[in-house]
Amino acid sequence: MSSPSPPGAPSRRLPPAPESAAAARRFVRSVLDGVPPDTVDTAELLVGELVTNAVIHARTETEVRAWTVGDQAHVRVSDHRPERGLVPHDRHPYACTGRGLALVEELATHHGVHSGQGRKTVWFEVWPEAPAPPASVWEIVKPSSGRTLSVTLNDVPYALYWAAQQQWEGLLRELLLAASTIDRTGVRPEDLLVAQDTSNMICACMAAAVEQETPDTSTLSLLVAFAADAAPGVAALRRVLDEADAAAQQGALLALPALPQIRAFRHWLLDQIAGQLAGGEPTAWTQVPQAPSTTPTDMAPWDASEVEASDVPTVAADDRNRIIAVNNSAANLLGWHPQDLVGRRLTALIPEHLRTRHVAAFSSLLLTGESRILGRSIPVPALHRDGRTIPVRLSVQTQEAVDGRTVFVAHLTTTTVPPVPPRAPQDDRYATRPSPNPAQLPTTLRKAKAVIPEKTAPEWLSLFADTGRALTSTLDLDERLRRVCHVLTRRLADWCTVGLLDEHGQVEWLHIVHRDPRVRISDVHLDRLSLASRSARGPLPRVLRGAGPLLITDIPSVGQARSPLDARLLELTEQLGGSSAVIAPLRAQRKVFGVLSLVRAQDEHPFVKEDVPLIADLVRGIALGVDNALLHQYTHSNAEHLQRALLPELPRVEHLELTARYIPSSTTAEIGGDWYDAFVLPNGDTVLVIGDVTGHDLQAAVSMSTPRSMLRGIAVDRQEPPGDVLRRLDLASHTLSPQSTATCAYALLRSSSDPGDLHHSSAGHLPPLLTTREGDTRYLDAGRGLLIGMDPDLPRPSAHDRLPPGSTLLFFTDGLIERRGESLDDAMARLRRYTAGQARKPLDVFCDELIIEFGTDNTDDIALLALRPTPPT
Repeated sequence: MSSPSPPGAPSRRLPPAPESAAAARRFVRSVLDGVPPDTVDTAELLVGELVTNAVIHARTETEVRAWTVGDQAHVRVSDHRPERGLVPHDRHPYACTGRGLALVEELATHHGVHSGQGRKTVWFEVWPEAPAPPASVWEIVKPSSGRTLSVTLNDVPYALYWAAQQQWEGLLRELLLAASTIDRTGVRPEDLLVAQDTSNMICACMAAAVEQETPDTSTLSLLVAFAADAAPGVAALRRVLDEADAAAQQGALLALPALPQIRAFRHWLLDQIAGQLAGGEPTAWTQVPQAPSTTPTDMAPWDASEVEASDVPTVAADDRNRIIAVNNSAANLLGWHPQDLVGRRLTALIPEHLRTRHVAAFSSLLLTGESRILGRSIPVPALHRDGRTIPVRLSVQTQEAVDGRTVFVAHLTTTTVPPVPPRAPQDDRYATRPSPNPAQLPTTLRKAKAVIPEKTAPEWLSLFADTGRALTSTLDLDERLRRVCHVLTRRLADWCTVGLLDEHGQVEWLHIVHRDPRVRISDVHLDRLSLASRSARGPLPRVLRGAGPLLITDIPSVGQARSPLDARLLELTEQLGGSSAVIAPLRAQRKVFGVLSLVRAQDEHPFVKEDVPLIADLVRGIALGVDNALLHQYTHSNAEHLQRALLPELPRVEHLELTARYIPSSTTAEIGGDWYDAFVLPNGDTVLVIGDVTGHDLQAAVSMSTPRSMLRGIAVDRQEPPGDVLRRLDLASHTLSPQSTATCAYALLRSSSDPGDLHHSSAGHLPPLLTTREGDTRYLDAGRGLLIGMDPDLPRPSAHDRLPPGSTLLFFTDGLIERRGESLDDAMARLRRYTAGQARKPLDVFCDELIIEFGTDNTDDIALLALRPTPPT
């Protein structure tokens, strides 16, 4: 409680004009003469903020009363609008408005508000050396007590909402406080007052609606009660804000115009409120065309940890053009340590001749709210720390943080493959986090999350652990998802579905799992379905465009489905039963790639709001595991396609059968440098080659094309004995790729003699295996030498062997026979015994049988090249 105002306490009446704030500060300073200077300064600051609030929100005559009690300062600010309560804001450090009441909370010893008898009085006391101030006791403004209508706002990205609210409040504040701006902008005073009142009403109603929610960490779906007659005011607010934006773009205001995604969201929000108050149907944010710089999946608030975790080179900057986060991939690409880049201007990564252009473009974006590059992939040179330039493609997106600021996130891609330095030490990674401290959720959201019963924690932790084990128990994506679904149906739902988006935007239903294994699921439910048009409505299309998780407690009938996707899920619900469901997006790297649906069939145990945040966290972990599996799959597939593309088409040679096989590893993400080759020289001789570049990764798969190409050129140019050709290859490799090593076997079938005349040499490769038609076997181990890349000066021998008619000569890489726990000699003997039994089979069957016998669960690549001389007919 405040102390009563003493009789005769000095007071000053002030008009509802911007200059009243300065007058109030001067008045308080004059009254508090003799009070400690720090106390006077604090009281002067706070009274200026409160009078400014009264000018903006109450717009009535204001009375300021001040007095002292010893060294204590007592101040009262009264207006004549008691029905208009206070509107405290969350304390976003980047907000340009809403700081007045927050300052009172922080700096006053005591504070509060009284309403009644035609007045509203905000009071505070400042004591020198006082204890910490108490918690806020403000009266929060309530929504209108008149007739209200409910407006449905689906898929609201709360970070974008807070940013949009703060931006439009800043525009309105400047229009109200700077009288000359009315003349410069063309905004009518009466429209401005209506817009300000409507803005206050919207903010209050939205805050009240959020208080009732238990949201996930990215989006809100709200049912907001607005005054039934508010539509004209909302239209006026939209018009005033557009006029203010236009004025800001022309430099008529100090406030900056809205960036494209904030403007697009503001239009959607105000149009939804006005349209639904007039009887229109709701349209989710995820289901309307977005600004060019915005994609519907970019709904989660920006988080520095996502930058750090990404494998894509990423740099994030603030609106002052300073780097606030950078990951190791980007730092390594450009020759920096991440912690050395944070805090530098972005121009440190831009060549000098482009810096002026960059600053001009960045300034133009902020000053006009328009951009030519957001969301586009632009080829530019990036500046390496050593001064050289690296060609990259730059893609910049904007994203909002929960503290209200806009962050500019740049992704860099390059066609070059630089060496990857060791990852930065773990302790250093935290240097890439932004300053100040990582932003927290808005106050209302933190309060809502606190209602989750703590007694459920052990059960949920166990569920998290079980899903984690299911995700890491296998590398096969389909099996991962099947195991996860079984965990979810045992512990959380009666049945569930999981679907992934393919490259064509179709949903492929991978699994539909019921708790009861006896329940049969028709194959028709597993068909692919298109996401269809951007206007497709219903829970599933919304989730696939970035919303969710969505809680559904009133499941409609199939006839009420709003899209084919939802119809499919509702058909399942009719078959399997369902009283409530949670539909959640599988999202990673700001991209939705699938959807998970959890359904409970029993009315007595439905999903409730308190389940949603925990399910959101659970699904986030599942999505990360699936994304890792997809990345493994993608990398493996790309490397395999690359490797297959580099493998040759076998030539047709008279009196000679040729067959080859290439089998990638079946159990790991590793792709090796195995290759084979066969071609005919200009003199008619046939060359047979097999080799293996050291390494088991995508780099090895790429690198294997280098020795293959060099060997072809040397062989065609020189047409020398095999040992000499390999020596020249070793010299070329040592000169051009001094760090790489490889094995290689090179053989030559002379065209001038019969087809069994073989000349060959080996550089550290396993010897070819000869199997006669009668089943005799032996390895051609003459002509052996060191690996390519060891010593190019050493001579390399050549060997000569005779191939009997109908015999089979097999060149192979070590992936065919090497097995853990078995010696190489035993493995080679095992191969001899098996080929002896296949000696008379056709050559392609011979190779296929080898793959079936030795290639099951192979942990390394396998390359085979087999030849069989045939007698002339």
